[in-house]
Amino acid sequence: MIARAFLAIALVAGSFAADAQQGGRHDGGRDRERQERQMSREERQRMREDVRDAYRDRRERPQKAQQMSPEERGRLRRDIEDANRSLRR
Repeated sequence: MIARAFLAIALVAGSFAADAQQGGRHDGGRDRERQERQMSREERQRMREDVRDAYRDRRERPQKAQQMSPEERGRLRRDIEDANRSLRR
């Protein structure tokens, strides 16, 4: 148990030491990665429009179907039971 804890601490300390030895990159290379990940103005605008379109489409969708009447539910239940019986045969 103690050996495992010591090994974990040694690995963490070693990774910090390896990072410190990579001179010239004060931020660990994150700045370059951040620049590569940043979206252009056109990409951001396109994404905004896509989101707006999605919300617009959502509003135009028909509302939820109304709840079934007890008679309709009974009919549906009987139909499903009949279909299940015929599948078992």
